Parts: sequence; structure tokens; C-alpha cells
Amino acid sequence: MIRGILILIFLEMFLLQTSFASEQPNAAPTITAPPETITTEVKAAKPALPPSSLFTAPREMIDPQLSPDGKKVVFREVVAGVKFFVVVDLATNKRIQLLEPPRIEMLWHRWAGNKRILIGASANVRQRRGDIQVRRMLVYDLEKGQYKSIEKDVSYGVDGDEILFLDPEGNFIIKSIPAYSKHRLGSQIFKISLVDDKIENIISQSIRLYAFIVDNDGIVRIGINSSGIYYRNSQEEQFKLIGKPRGYDQDDATEDDLLDIPQVVSGSDEGYALSNKETGRFGLYKFNYLTLEVGEKIFDHPENDVTGFVLDQTGKKLDAVRYTDSRDRVVWFNDKMKKHQALLEQALPGQEIWMHEPTRDGKKMIVYTTSPTDPGSYYLYEPDGQKLHRFGGINDQIDPEKMAETRYLKYTARDGREIPAYLTLPKDRAAKNLPLVILPHGGPYGVRDTLDYNAEVQFIVSRGYAVLQPNYRGSDSYGTSYYKAGEGQIGRAMQDDLDDGMDWLVKQGTVDPKRVCIVGSSYGGYAALWGVIRNPERYRCAASFAGVTDFKKQLNYSKRFLSSRHAREWKTTVRGEKDFDLDSVSPALQIKRLKRPVLLTHGDHDGRVPFSQYEIMVAAAKNAGMPIDTKIYEDEGHGFSTRENEQDWYDRLEAFLTKHNPAD
Repeated sequence: MIRGILILIFLEMFLLQTSFASEQPNAAPTITAPPETITTEVKAAKPALPPSSLFTAPREMIDPQLSPDGKKVVFREVVAGVKFFVVVDLATNKRIQLLEPPRIEMLWHRWAGNKRILIGASANVRQRRGDIQVRRMLVYDLEKGQYKSIEKDVSYGVDGDEILFLDPEGNFIIKSIPAYSKHRLGSQIFKISLVDDKIENIISQSIRLYAFIVDNDGIVRIGINSSGIYYRNSQEEQFKLIGKPRGYDQDDATEDDLLDIPQVVSGSDEGYALSNKETGRFGLYKFNYLTLEVGEKIFDHPENDVTGFVLDQTGKKLDAVRYTDSRDRVVWFNDKMKKHQALLEQALPGQEIWMHEPTRDGKKMIVYTTSPTDPGSYYLYEPDGQKLHRFGGINDQIDPEKMAETRYLKYTARDGREIPAYLTLPKDRAAKNLPLVILPHGGPYGVRDTLDYNAEVQFIVSRGYAVLQPNYRGSDSYGTSYYKAGEGQIGRAMQDDLDDGMDWLVKQGTVDPKRVCIVGSSYGGYAALWGVIRNPERYRCAASFAGVTDFKKQLNYSKRFLSSRHAREWKTTVRGEKDFDLDSVSPALQIKRLKRPVLLTHGDHDGRVPFSQYEIMVAAAKNAGMPIDTKIYEDEGHGFSTRENEQDWYDRLEAFLTKHNPAD
């Protein structure tokens, strides 16, 4: 599993490039056309299509992370449909393979010191009033060789995997836990030992707070409730009311006055915040926590939001800011990391390069590289020795040279708004009168597509279809006005943006307006279903995986489904006008309008969009006498964890598109 090439960046640059190229797979087999003869009926055979299995090859590793001492790496893998955590000793290559607990969906993992691994998980719990999503945290102790759940003596509510602070040594965590009183909802702050499970309430204050910000020393510095923002500089101080919250309650926030304070500088009243007050886009500014005054601008982008910033390991200095234009980008303020970034970009040209947090001594870090045509590689980078060691990849069976290029573009919607999008066209076909698949992203708020490798896009394009991925209004990182243009527009203007993208491509002559289908997952699955119900004259078919079919029930299940830093109140964001009925844009409630073929699929352990959403749609279609194609993926969550199920989805999707919207 752990394999690769040792590379000296300066002395062996050419070796790096040629060695990396040699790791690419051989060309996919093709059927060679017979030589020309006098008989005109003899035609060249078509090249063989790459099999769906190529795009679903087993991932060598998922999200590898170095231990703080740099001696071990942990990642996830799937073997024969079974999910595992794997810990590898880098010195000996010895593997510890840990079976994931059954019937839950793993969300994340991270090291807690060098001896423990924290795991976030989700499960779907059925109750009389409907399904609810429950999130929990597990700990794997490497020395004891066992899992345990962090739930002893405390009820964590539905969001039990949220951490405010993790001790650098991995001995304890600090987290907020909902506390209920007769009149108000608030949260308590607990220090929970990962060594002996002891729980200590570290804030004894009568004020009910429901959101918190902790500095790098583990001190809770800011608390928020509906009345205001409370602040303190140290553990010994009591919280003091310093102002009204902005950006935490949509009813109190104006379009040009939002704040995002994801991190607090340790031991200081001065730090940084993301604000959109000056430009309508989030930029990084100096900020005084005590006075809530926004100061000098540090960095912004002329078109896109700054999406985050990073402090160094001391929690006192600014390391980097992040933003997304056509793709995710980082701007380093740390000179050493800036130098590393430049060296890596020189060594791996054409790749998007991401450096994970280095070990405590700074001598090792994991580097991830990818591109629109390359699923990605993982390297172990040792800066002092200028060594780069490739030890894994996402899908090494993919040959980037055979993948289709993706282009970032913008088109104009019917109301004049500019809509960013990604267009991928099939290779070796003229860009004229092509069949089209519109592939809207999930979310919908606070999410967007980027210029990353997308296996589903590449698979669909390999079958001869153009694929359009619109970042419809409400998508993340385009500023507050773009986000707010999506408020109350689910099933309406957000759907118009998809239709208008189709019209733009038709006007360009790129696609055939009579050969268009819409496909998506999660909210994208909803948009696909709603597209063929709302506009059957446009779309020949729709395919949905894990799509929302009844919005009222979905929002009762999980308000986090539509969360965003721009707003906390979902009713206004989703519904819009008070008299607007979400049933009027819910596919299951409008099933009688359905006239086009539908492929409906879902995982029966989905913790994000519950399986009941699938059942509601199937029951509605049956009652209305509307036949639809269906598939249940057993033991799957809000995505595919096994190669077999993902390949089945691709094969079903291909057969469905071929039947109802053939590419040839």
C-alpha cells in the first residue's frame, strides 16, 4: 500500500517528472479500425468506451493524516465493500487495520496526540415524529486497541461530534453540550478527558449561550446568544456583553454588515475577522474583539469571498488566507510555507497543491496534489532534505491524458445576473449539437463546485455527453449579494439558473436542445427531480441520488442541511415570503405533474437526507400511478462507501441516459 519514489526537488527535477509519468496507467484498449477498402460499407469501429470500473477503482487511501510526531499515518480505505481505518508505521510499514463500527456513517477523523484517533460519525434515528440525524464522536486508543464512545454521563443531543478545542497532547477535548432549562435553550462547556473519561464543567455562568469561539490555548473567549455577543480575555474573567450579534441571526444582520470570526488570537484582544461590510464580499481584516471594531484590511479578492484564515501553531500569528475563484487557493503570510509552496509547484507543474499541517518539529508534512483530469496523489514531504515521497493516490488507474478538460465560464441568467459554471466536453467530438447533462451541486447554500477532478463528470463525458455544472445563485464564495439572491428561490430562480445555462449552450450551438437530461445528488437530486416536473418541455429525463423530495419534512429533520455562515435562520432563507408554500416546489407533493422518466436512488442509512425522503417519493408515485425507476443501496449513507455500489450507480445512470437520451 505505502509505495512511491524518493525525489530530490532541486537535483532530480527531471527524474521527478519522468518517474511520475511512468506511474500512469497504460492506455485503455481500443478497437482498431480496419484499413480502407473499395467497399464503402466498411466503417471504422468506434474506440472502446472506458469501463465504469475505471472511474470507481478502489481508493488506495482517503484523507491520510500524519501523527504529530510524524511516525504514523492514518487513513480510510474500502476493501471488498468493507470499510476500514488503517494506521501505518512509516518506519516499518507495519499496518494496523481497524474495522469501522457497523451501521454508521463516518464523517471525519483526526489525531488526538500520538496515541488516539478521534472519529466523527453519523447515524439515522427513526422516531414517531420522523427521522433525525444523530452525530457522535468515537475514540480509538492505539495502545488498548479498542473503540469507545464519548457519551458517558452526558447527553450530547444531535450534534455530538463538534469539538471546540483539542489538547495538542491528545489528553482531552473541550466541547459545548446543549443544556435545557424551563424557559431557554443554552449550552454548557465541558472538558472531557480522553484518558479516564472524566468530565468537568469549566464555565459556571448563569448566562445561556449557544455558540462559542475558543483560542489556541483552549480558553473559551466568545459566547453568543440571541441577545448579544459576550467576551472575555482570560479563563479567570467573567463574560461581558459587548454588542449585538451580526451574521449569527439573519433577522439582525444587514446585507452589508456580516462578521465571521472562526478563530481568536490567543492572549490578545486584537486579532482577525472576516467581514463583508466594505465590499459586500468577505475579506480579512484586523479586528478588536472587545470593541467589535473592524480595522485595517489585510487581504481581499476582487470577485470572491475569503473563505477562511489560518493561525500558526502558537495561535498568535497569521499563517495564510484561503479563497476560491475557479478553484480553491491559498495565500501564505508565513515565509517558510510560501517557499515550500513555490518549490512544490515547480516540482509538480500543472497540479493544485495542498500542504497539510506539518508535524510539530516542522520536518514532515503530507502534500496532496490534483487537477481537473487527475484524481490526486499523496506525498510525504521532508523540507530539510528536499525530499518528496509519493505514498498513495486516489485512483491510479486513471490516465490524466485521457480525461476531458473542464473549463470555467460565466453566462447571463434571464434577470441579468452572471452565473459561473463549469463545462466539460467529450474528447474527440466536435463541440456542436451535443447531448447535455446538467449536473447541479448539492447544498445548496454555502456550497459550490470547483475546478477539481470529478469522477462522475468524467464518466458521463466519456459516454459522449457534455456536462454543465452551474454555481447557481446562493452558491458559496461569490459575495453576500450572490448568496442572498438565492434566498427563498429554491425551486424558482435557482432552478431558472439551470435552465438558462442550457439556453446559453444552445445559443452557442454547443448542445442540442432536444437532448438534455438533468442529474444530481442531495440538493442536486432535488433539482433534477424538480426540473423534469416543472419543465418537462426542457428535459427528457432526470436521475437523483439521495435527493430531497419533501422540503418541509427535510427541514424538520435537519436544519444543518441548509446552514451557511451568511445566515442561521433557515425559514427566510429557504421559504422566502411568509405565505410561500414549500409544498409547491416539493417533487413528492407535485408528483401528478410528472411526465418524464425518473431514476430515483438512495442509501438506506443516509444521515444527511434520510431514507424516508426516498420512501415519500416512491409512495407518492405509486399513489399517482406514475412508474419510476428505483434502486435502494443497502448500508450506504449520503454517498457511496463501496466500489460496487458506486459502479452500480454509474451503470444504471448510463443505461438510463442511453434509453431516454442516447448520446449517438
